Amino acid sequence: MSRLVEAVVPRRLGTSFRWLLASSWTSNVGDGIALAAGPLLVASETDEPFLVALAALAVWAPPLLFGLYAGVLTDRVDRRRIVVTVDLVRVVVLAVLTTFVVTGAVSIAVVLVALFALGTAEMFADNASSALLPMVVDRDDLAVANSRLQLGLITINQLAGPPVGAALFAAGSAWPFGAQAVMVLLGAVLVSRVVAPAVTREAESVSRISHDIAEGFRWVWHHAAVRTLALTIFIFNITFGAAWSVLVLYATQRLGLGEVGFGLVTTVGAAGSLAGMVSYGWITRHVSLGDLMRIGLVVETLTHLGLALTRSPYVALPIFFVFGAHAFVWGTTSITVRQRAVPTGLQGRVGSVYLVSVYGGLVIGSGLGGLLAQHGGIAAPFWFAFVGSAVFVVLIWRQLSHVAHADEAEAPLSA
Repeated sequence: MSRLVEAVVPRRLGTSFRWLLASSWTSNVGDGIALAAGPLLVASETDEPFLVALAALAVWAPPLLFGLYAGVLTDRVDRRRIVVTVDLVRVVVLAVLTTFVVTGAVSIAVVLVALFALGTAEMFADNASSALLPMVVDRDDLAVANSRLQLGLITINQLAGPPVGAALFAAGSAWPFGAQAVMVLLGAVLVSRVVAPAVTREAESVSRISHDIAEGFRWVWHHAAVRTLALTIFIFNITFGAAWSVLVLYATQRLGLGEVGFGLVTTVGAAGSLAGMVSYGWITRHVSLGDLMRIGLVVETLTHLGLALTRSPYVALPIFFVFGAHAFVWGTTSITVRQRAVPTGLQGRVGSVYLVSVYGGLVIGSGLGGLLAQHGGIAAPFWFAFVGSAVFVVLIWRQLSHVAHADEAEAPLSA
């Protein structure tokens, strides 16, 4: 057993990282349960497409509305305290929601408010947790540490959590939310054990928030590697969001997989991510960061092309597997590059700029995907994604060399 623990969580990563990892994995159990239970609760309250879409917006909106403020708070306040506090807020919201469900007083309005509150709290926690990691792990071990965190996200959140959530909801609609509250509370207790150095930056007045936000943007703009990553994730999430916004229709109608088959698409993608995790160490030892970025973007571009061309699930499912592996490698590498390059006092704000890039691209892409599918058919968003990705890869190709030197010539704190 000790050898297994050492293999998964090497001793050199430190005790604090083990507490942080345990907290992340525990919280991911609850969040994975909610991935299935949340939509099921919405569907049980309404069959209006507008309200169902509004529920998705309630989850997606917080990073765009409050992401930059979360970054400022992360750089001003003890990051461990932020994670603990907002997790406790999530527990309270989940307890209230569970009470409404048990008493039969729940309504779609209550669900929407709860989803928005939970999404907001989770966004603050994720930003602070991401900035906390480089404070407890040496920079040379960040890739390993991030891969272990991603392992929990894939296996617990995406693979194990949703089936458990669906089963609990079938047993009683209140059970999954009560279970999530317990898991989040336990996660808060575990992260409270993390020992990290204080952020060496004094809190400033509220009037300085806009200055802090601008400082984060300036730093990103003047750091070639991080600027390239933020721009790339923004553009590629537009193309990805366009295609994946109609994925359920693509799987059920174009591939003829049905509802169960749509779940299989997610499972195959998660299995690909596991393969990416297993091979990640070997890949990073043999492929430079710049080349890794280039290969990943080519894989994503060809993914859209392959899905646009095929109607066969036997072709599409292997594509989803490869894409899942790419998503793990890309995600782990990009966050590691950013954490290595960004000074401790700016981790929160730079992370929030990156977060806005992520969700801004997804929101824009989802809107475009719906319009394209409505007027051009289910395959149209995938063709758009292929063409858009291919053009951007050509334009950004040379800039990706900056990623290989992300640790060099850090940008000044302000400019």
